[in-house]
This record gives sequence, C-alpha cells and structure tokens, in this order.
Amino acid sequence: MIIEFLILSIGLGIGLAMDAFSVSIANGLKEPCMSSSRHAKMAGIYAFFQFAMPMIGWLCVHTIQEAFVSFQKFIPWIALLLLLYIGIQMIVDGIKGEDNAKEQKEEAIAADEKKISTKTLIIQGIATSIDALSVGFAIANYSTIRAFASSLVIAVVTFIICMIGVKLGKIFGCKLHKYANFLGGGILIAIGLEIFIKSFI
Repeated sequence: MIIEFLILSIGLGIGLAMDAFSVSIANGLKEPCMSSSRHAKMAGIYAFFQFAMPMIGWLCVHTIQEAFVSFQKFIPWIALLLLLYIGIQMIVDGIKGEDNAKEQKEEAIAADEKKISTKTLIIQGIATSIDALSVGFAIANYSTIRAFASSLVIAVVTFIICMIGVKLGKIFGCKLHKYANFLGGGILIAIGLEIFIKSFI
C-alpha cells in the first residue's frame, strides 16, 4: 500500500515537474554564473508551489468544489499569460543586450542586473504549478495526512528535477550566453503555449 502510494506520488511529481524543469533550464541559460545558493533557492521556490497547489486543490475539492470546477477553465489562460509575459521580457532583454554586445562580456553575465528576480521566480513557480490544482481531484479520496504526504513527495521530486534543469541550463548557458535570453524566452513561450493547447485536447 505504501509502495503503491509512493509510486503514484512520484509519478505525479515527475509529470507535474516537467514544465518547471524546462523553465529551470531557461533560467540556467539566462544566468549561467549563478551561485549554488541561488540554484537551490530557484528549485526550492518551484518545489514549494508544486507542494502548495495540489494541497490547495485538495482543499477546494473538499470545501468549494462547484466554484473550483468553474475556475479550472481559466487555469491554462493564466499559465499562458504569465509565461508569455516572462518569455517576451527575456527576449526583449536579449535584444537590448545585443545593442551593447561588445561591452557585455563574461563579467556582465554575473552582474546583478542579469540575475532573475525573486518576483520573476514566484511568477514562474505559479505559472508552472497552477495546473497542479487539478491534482486535488486525483487525491480527493486521500485523508489530510496522505494528501500532505503526497504533495510533499511531489515537492521533493520537483526540487531534484529542477536542480538538474538549472544545472543543465548553466552548462549550456556558459557556452551559449550570447543567445541565452532568446533561447530561455522561447522555451517559456513554448511551455505556455503547450499548457494552453493541451487543455483543449
């Protein structure tokens, strides 16, 4: 029973973390010289939202199910708009960076203005985890403790996957830093469109 519970929770975690994984790669591309603490902070923020959303969904199913069902149709639109906003912003930053390409060498990559703000990370965390609200239906028959434990497993899986994603982004970002904003922005826009289109299939 416990093994089955863990397998299901890990499976949910892997599935839900794929969008956050892609965004982590995009962030690593944008900020290839980030410190280990920022690396962990980034993964931690995504993991927190992947923990919170299934729990919020579970609570909604048990309290305001009718209103929650009505809200579900807006989830893909919210994710699309948030990721489009951040993705376009990254591409605009890349275009601005090209104007000063000769002056912006490796030291500019590590500069404070290149760092992804906590506000942006939170927006990304919400955008990539908002579809996890629907997991509330999948775990609706769980007790409070089991729902909490399942969400915690999902968070741990997300953290590990996002740590890997940021690392991959940093590796390629060091090699492709000239195009990092364009690649990262393109990835975010593609994820937003994928979430939106998938909701109609």
